[in-house]
Amino acid sequence: MRRLHLACVFVAMLGIVLLMASRSPMSARQAGGAIPIDNDDLGGTVTGPKGPEAGVWVIAETSDLPTKFVKIVVTDDGGRYLIPDLPKASYSVWVRGYGLVDSPKTTSVPGKVLDLKAVPAPSPRAAAHYYPGGYWLSLMKIPDKSEFPGTGEAGNGIAPTMMNQAQWRRQLSSGGCTACHALGSIGMRHIPKELGTFPNSSAAWDRRVQSGQAGAGMSNGLNAFGRRRVLQMFADWTDRINAGEVPAVTPPRPRGIERNVVITQWDWADPKAYLHDSVSTDRRNPRLNPYGPIYGALELSADYVPVLDPVKHTVGRIPLTVRDPNTPPTNPKMPAPSPYWGHEVIWTSKNNVHNPMLDEKSRLWLTSAVTPFDNPAFCKEGSTHPSAKLCPLNSASRHLQVYEPQTKKLTHISTCYATHHLMFAEDANRTLWTSGGGPVIGWLNTKRFDETGDEVSSQGWTPLIVDTNGNGRRDAWVEPNAPDDPAKDRRINSPFYAASPAPDGSVWGSALGFPGAIMRLVPGPNPSETALTEIYELPAITDPKADVLGFSPRGMDVDRNGVAWVALASGHMASFDRRKCKGPLNGPKATGQHCREGWTFYPEPLPQYGGVTDVGSTEGSYYTWVDQFDTSGLGPNTPINTGNAAEALLAFKDGNWVVMRVPYPLGFYTKWMDGRIDDPARGWKGRGLWATISTRTPFHMEGGKGTTSKVMHFQVRPDPLAK
Repeated sequence: MRRLHLACVFVAMLGIVLLMASRSPMSARQAGGAIPIDNDDLGGTVTGPKGPEAGVWVIAETSDLPTKFVKIVVTDDGGRYLIPDLPKASYSVWVRGYGLVDSPKTTSVPGKVLDLKAVPAPSPRAAAHYYPGGYWLSLMKIPDKSEFPGTGEAGNGIAPTMMNQAQWRRQLSSGGCTACHALGSIGMRHIPKELGTFPNSSAAWDRRVQSGQAGAGMSNGLNAFGRRRVLQMFADWTDRINAGEVPAVTPPRPRGIERNVVITQWDWADPKAYLHDSVSTDRRNPRLNPYGPIYGALELSADYVPVLDPVKHTVGRIPLTVRDPNTPPTNPKMPAPSPYWGHEVIWTSKNNVHNPMLDEKSRLWLTSAVTPFDNPAFCKEGSTHPSAKLCPLNSASRHLQVYEPQTKKLTHISTCYATHHLMFAEDANRTLWTSGGGPVIGWLNTKRFDETGDEVSSQGWTPLIVDTNGNGRRDAWVEPNAPDDPAKDRRINSPFYAASPAPDGSVWGSALGFPGAIMRLVPGPNPSETALTEIYELPAITDPKADVLGFSPRGMDVDRNGVAWVALASGHMASFDRRKCKGPLNGPKATGQHCREGWTFYPEPLPQYGGVTDVGSTEGSYYTWVDQFDTSGLGPNTPINTGNAAEALLAFKDGNWVVMRVPYPLGFYTKWMDGRIDDPARGWKGRGLWATISTRTPFHMEGGKGTTSKVMHFQVRPDPLAK
């Protein structure tokens, strides 16, 4: 009996202790278990009218820090959430999720238990407001396959050069419109009232695409479709949306690994600027620059590099310069004023910085214009430069710069070849390969440049030569449109869009176009004279045996095994494994369609356009980046698409998609990412992916005019409540 009495006393005391703990502000207890809350955390449970809300986002935002700061997490099966490691500040906290509308914002501080009430959407339209833009794009009705080839303005309004429905989709997707901004975003699916009044929506769209400094390019782009017909398509889409039509497919709430994603974001740059890319570390060694600054590239918009210190939550700028003051700025002309900025010229850059990279010394390398486009004499015909003797170049629109953070020294490098993307090879010369050179691919021997400071002898370039005679070496060649010569090789005019050095010393790249291709360049001992190129086209669209219609690459990358991964305008991620090729990789038959078996296609996880029956989706990711060193925690060699219509990073893991949606602000759109390991001993907290908002139209995002670009840090913890 005494033992029973003592046991009862113990149980009673334990109950009192647990009751007190449940009322402590440092922990919370729900049906699913306790949530440990530290002084820098927020946690609690989200419930709706039917109980706990699983797979919804909890957003905490503050303006108390030097720059606006946001942290976003997802609730677990029991509706519980934990936002870890919040800087000391006052936060607005609310719930957002599919099937809901935003809950009222609650003010809180870290160290508190904060239970939240979800608000069910009162209508399908209210719920759809929070869907990714790609779902709204699924309402767009693409002309039927039977209408191609087009019969021109006097016929069906489709351009005669538009041969099939896939070409139309390519032009609409990453081969045209969505290469610069999202189409399904809030700012695009509604015509702004500031544009004016028009007799019909086709006329409104015709005026809309002429707005601002990009107006000429956008307007000309419509002519490739057939202007009248594409305007009718856009007008029909927005008219039906304005009349109340909503997407037929509902996006699924985050599940599995997706609930483990933690997103941290900071404002940077300014509302009139837009970014193209950001960089956090050295691609070859992601442990470089731990907890260090993030750098951005503002392309046509402004001549500075935005800088974020993610530890101090501060932002700064590195002013950029040009070598020659006559370097032309962004064209200020606009066919019509912007509904957001009027006649104001908001893009003023001379540098036109496109892509940044860090080297092994944490120096910042930029593809940047530094002089007018006309090349110096050493690049041209008659020069003794080894590359110029084989392939003289008369002009280059963008070059290189390098910035030393310790000394704040900025060095201009005038290249004969134009630059676009850049990436370092894993070789003794620390070769910096660049795309964008048109008929050539260029490189800079950075080891030699560091030793000599000589930009002339340190650079080189080569035309793209295919070994069509099959003898395994580079010989004299015929030009792209010349008849075959069995004794010679062939030059191809397929410019590298991406440039991704592989561990074996080769350099992979994508070739834009339809159906498009990827290429593999083997430099050889003296690349100007020895480099050979292999080209692998997407399986021909007219091939009746093709079971998947994948077409038109944009950005691509390569994994540690030499497998290439590429984003396609058809709404796929594709892989190409050269090891699967059954036939010869060079010779007279190796002209592009010789290794269809190397391709595999993975449809991206969005619905398809209206009127399209082919496998694919409204997605058309801008770039594929491969996480070679497991900076994300999803595993080494994980390919990740930029998910521009999904408003998410799309990671392909073990045959399944992991959708890392950015729910706030609506309209996330990036063109690049990288990953950094700050501290391998800290588990998930010591690693993560970095990206920036890259749309040319940040004013199309949630918040409208005044919204600035942001830096995003994606981290994957082991479970939704992990600290």
